[in-house]
Amino acid sequence: MTLTIGPLRAEPGQKTSGTLTADLGTTTAEVPLILVNGSRPGPTVVITGGVHGGEFIGIDAAARLARMLEPDALSGRLVICPVANPPAVYGGRLNISPLDGVNINRVFPGDTGGGPTERMAAWLFEYVINGADAYVDLHSGGIDQHLVDFVGYRVTSDTELTTKNKAMAHAVGYERVMPRPLPDGGNSHAAANRQGIPAILIETGQLGDRDPATVRRLLDGLYRLLHHLGVIEAPLHLAPVTVQPREWVWTGEVVSPAAGLWYPDAIAGDEVIEGQTIGRVIDPADGAEHKIAATANGKIIYGMNGLTVRPGTLLAEIAIPRD
Repeated sequence: MTLTIGPLRAEPGQKTSGTLTADLGTTTAEVPLILVNGSRPGPTVVITGGVHGGEFIGIDAAARLARMLEPDALSGRLVICPVANPPAVYGGRLNISPLDGVNINRVFPGDTGGGPTERMAAWLFEYVINGADAYVDLHSGGIDQHLVDFVGYRVTSDTELTTKNKAMAHAVGYERVMPRPLPDGGNSHAAANRQGIPAILIETGQLGDRDPATVRRLLDGLYRLLHHLGVIEAPLHLAPVTVQPREWVWTGEVVSPAAGLWYPDAIAGDEVIEGQTIGRVIDPADGAEHKIAATANGKIIYGMNGLTVRPGTLLAEIAIPRD
């Protein structure tokens, strides 16, 4: 079966790449795509990186994976989009787009008649994600974020779909697997679930990390996942899995009550108890201090490292092992 996205075509046994133009209304974005059409039949798998700016590990890993995988090694079709949101990646380098201040991972599957970021999300679903048998979205802690690696998936009302989501998440081989109830909201993998596509989120690295060892860790996880999905044979070059994937439960999040300067006392990976002071937000004008407390017991999975915050900024997210 020919793999076609816009003007890009890959016949069985072929790899092709190029850049497609996404119409964002007031401007356009040039989106890189690599199509790898395997020599044997199998599923269609879509991988995106660069949904957010400043999250470099997923972008690097997706680009490297696209260069390394050849059609003769594949069963099925692989669509790789290393930079899924060019305005944020090349312009803002943060979660929000400089075009309109919108976080694309809050508005999927987008709106063809909306603002630039909503149109970017809609373009990705129309041209890249729709029709996939499995979807993987790669993220990391951005340039201002502490984070410990984890894989996320959604629990849906469709038992078969949830089972596929969970199996994909566990196949990556990371220690922490984080389910969230219901495929609601504007996250990419949740929106894919609402269209019946099994999907997961992989978070690897922090603080804008681009270290090759971190990229290798994600690549190993992607190879394990592609083997689980039946796209590739069992790779022989992977680092051994030294941890047993374990499901965790989100227990609380901490947001800033005011604009100011954030001085954390606890970061991602630290254990905290409810009510414990985990940092302070200081008014830069008069020095007024807001003490920030943990809202639950558990481990900080995500923590804000950036100095400047505004009301509602997510400062920390906390979870505990399910068992």
